Amino acid sequence: MREEPTWRIPFGVLGLLAGLTVYGVLVVDYVSPWIAHWPGLAQAAVYLVLGVVWLLPLRRFLIWMETGRWSAPGADEA
Repeated sequence: MREEPTWRIPFGVLGLLAGLTVYGVLVVDYVSPWIAHWPGLAQAAVYLVLGVVWLLPLRRFLIWMETGRWSAPGADEA
């Protein structure tokens, strides 16, 4: 358990917000023109998938924010 504050948490939160902003802008700029003529349900499915894809690297990022390592404690000892 962490006893002292660390710089990684506020830096990580700001980095996460910046990364999500960039990701959102890229999706709107590059994906929306391709699917603008698709039916609404197909567009919703694409945006649903893209809205979940950003979660894939989040686990390691949150581990880094807490521990300063990119893998879970004990994961690389096996």
